[in-house]
Amino acid sequence: MNLEFFIAKRLITGKEHKISISAPIIKIAIAAIAIGVVMMLIAIATGVGLKYKIREKVTAFNGHVQITNYDNNSSEVSVVPVSKNQDFYPEFKDVDGIVHVQAVATKAGIIRTPDTFEGVIAKGVGQDFYWTPLKEYLVKGSLPDYTGELNSDVLISQITANRLKLDVGDSFFTFFLRDDDTEKIPNQRKFIVKGIYDSGFEEIDSRYIFIDIRHIQQMNKWKEDEVGNFEVFLESFDDIDEKSAEIYGKTLSNLDTKTLKDKYYKIFEWIGLFDFNIGLIIGIMIIVGGINMITALLVLILERTPMIGILKALGTTNWSIRKVFLYNAAYLIGVGLFWGNLIGLGLIFLQSKYRMFKFPNPEEYYIEYIPVHIDVVTVLILNIGVLFLCLVMLLIPSYIITKITPVKAIRFE
Repeated sequence: MNLEFFIAKRLITGKEHKISISAPIIKIAIAAIAIGVVMMLIAIATGVGLKYKIREKVTAFNGHVQITNYDNNSSEVSVVPVSKNQDFYPEFKDVDGIVHVQAVATKAGIIRTPDTFEGVIAKGVGQDFYWTPLKEYLVKGSLPDYTGELNSDVLISQITANRLKLDVGDSFFTFFLRDDDTEKIPNQRKFIVKGIYDSGFEEIDSRYIFIDIRHIQQMNKWKEDEVGNFEVFLESFDDIDEKSAEIYGKTLSNLDTKTLKDKYYKIFEWIGLFDFNIGLIIGIMIIVGGINMITALLVLILERTPMIGILKALGTTNWSIRKVFLYNAAYLIGVGLFWGNLIGLGLIFLQSKYRMFKFPNPEEYYIEYIPVHIDVVTVLILNIGVLFLCLVMLLIPSYIITKITPVKAIRFE
């Protein structure tokens, strides 16, 4: 084994040849591995980062799981109320992994200003509402406070504010249809803009405004303990299907559960393609890097043919000589991995800190800048996988060593 490492070192340093034909080929192979690793790291970081960011945005406005009444209502407007007197509210103790439960209600309305009007969905929230995820998207003013008496403060989106030419402190009237068909006059409420948010998610921003839930309770003639539905926040999005099933089993038979993926299935089908794209890029990069390493190994074997003949003449086995070249290839792959990780992780860090690269069309990706996310485990698995797969690919070309005979090899020199 010591002899094999010694020969591998001589091969790597090239001290037995003053001029090495394989040197440029080796440099190209190392560069190919490094560039491939950079591309793979960026693909993983941007794909996962974008997926996580979109999930965070949708979750901030809806929670992971919604608990509603069993009815035929497929719209986003609350029709049949649910009692707040539930075993799982305000704390869901029967299921692990639940962070928060909040009661909300929604009602469709039309905002009317002197110049224009806009259809919206008013989301009624109370003192139990989880404002923390929305703080990141607040661009002007402050978040409403519904812990005290009923007030008219609202949170609207930047899109709605621009369309209606509203700013913080401005007031406006909103008209809501009555559920009772016998009363034709709509409910009218005057609200004051307390804050403006911008999540970049136009599908949500263009529809939702946040008001005190007591307004909706009054307009719908609900009792104080009646709400539209419950929103449940989980510790991990990856557990959403499992936890939704557990929540369904722990609630009353007249209640139904719906996950965020059910509500926005088109969006989650789209971001589900990210995993396929990431896998495709990784596969292509590994194949390209492996082909370059195969070329370098074949050139290296050709250049060292006389040495192979001498080793065979001295009684060295084919597998021992093959291991020498595989050790050499592993070292070269390691050099490529080192530089690839250094450059790739460096770019990811800079993007995470300074957000240098932005989407040319942010409305299509629901975010202005390119988000990145990567963890140590993923980096380790990627590096080990690249090293292992490249070495496996090199086993076949290294078999050519067994076809070299000592007499012809020594004469070759």
